Amino acid sequence: MHCVRKVTDDLYWVGANDHRLALFENIHPIPKGVSYNAYLLLDESTVLFDTVDWSACRQLLENMEHLLEGRGLDYLVINHMEPDHGASIEEILIRYPQVKVISTEKAFMLMHQFGFHVDGHECIQVKEGDGFSFGTHEVVFVGAPMVHWPEAMVTFDTTSGVLFSADAFGSFIALDGKLFADEVDFDRDWIDEARRYLTNIVGKYGPHIQLLLKKAGGILDQIKFICPLHGPVWRKDLGYFIDKYDKWSRYEPEVKGVMIAYASMYGNTEAAAQALAARLCEKGVTNVAVYDVSNTHVSYLIAEAWKYSHIVLASVTYNLGIYPVMKSFLEDMKALNLQNRTFALIENGSWACKSGDLMEKFIAEEMKDMTVLNERLSLASALHADKAAELDALADAIAASLEGKE
Repeated sequence: MHCVRKVTDDLYWVGANDHRLALFENIHPIPKGVSYNAYLLLDESTVLFDTVDWSACRQLLENMEHLLEGRGLDYLVINHMEPDHGASIEEILIRYPQVKVISTEKAFMLMHQFGFHVDGHECIQVKEGDGFSFGTHEVVFVGAPMVHWPEAMVTFDTTSGVLFSADAFGSFIALDGKLFADEVDFDRDWIDEARRYLTNIVGKYGPHIQLLLKKAGGILDQIKFICPLHGPVWRKDLGYFIDKYDKWSRYEPEVKGVMIAYASMYGNTEAAAQALAARLCEKGVTNVAVYDVSNTHVSYLIAEAWKYSHIVLASVTYNLGIYPVMKSFLEDMKALNLQNRTFALIENGSWACKSGDLMEKFIAEEMKDMTVLNERLSLASALHADKAAELDALADAIAASLEGKE
């Protein structure tokens, strides 16, 4: 049974939703699912913009068959070759043998690498600034390399103002019938998963996102719809989401607040983290989020690190080093290029307390444009009453930093 939705008078969403997949890219949990978006244009020529994951191919084919009503498919535009969008290319080529394929040079290279038999079809290689006509619709192709694969491009329909944005402006969460962002309470129900998607999938490539945003800035007044490959279509309040992407890709904190991430073996370091959270709230700093790095998937930790201006790392010493899950969190922040944050440290060790110095060294030498507050809470096994002044001093330093009094 087909499941389609109209975007404009002659453009339709023909994608699918996936609630069966547990791990996106086999690493990121998606408890609320994900959508694979593809779009079919019914102009003088028929045009499919991208495909879907192989698991959703049957739904894509049923959707297309319903809308085409016996017409053939004239063009297949591939903006992004990653398999969650490109895996069904081969099936489209088989079902529609006359289809012409439009994409970039690197995308065609990847098609061959994945074993897609495009050579029997007319392949139209496009580059930055090239235009194409499908009848009444004129499109322009814009390079978007490393957002987040090197072959990626976006396609702008100058006739209808639709930007096919590939993986940019995407989000986790299945659509479940609600195609447009204005059909949901995005700021309440979606923004956290949109941030988690961006920061973990594309966050490393902030400068490349900035370059794409600058290109889009030149036609911002012409963009009426943003059609990403995951998540809802934007047709209202586009500036809200564009501003989020601008902040995230510049590594600018979204809010002033404190993320406390703790690594605790027997609960003592956790108790110190909770005590600090309480002290901060007593001092009026209530935008505080506390996470156990041992049982919180790192994709959520990364998303929260992107959100907050201040990060407290509380770690036990383990084998004279940083507790492994905390070290992994640090490594992931480095790998994804997080910048411009202020850190505070809590360290614990029963006979050789090393974690604080090691965390500070990692932040200073391995990460970019970070600040570490001088105040530190050091524990010998557990938090005792004699550390009350040290705890207060740390809370005061964080509060002052949040007020810009460093």
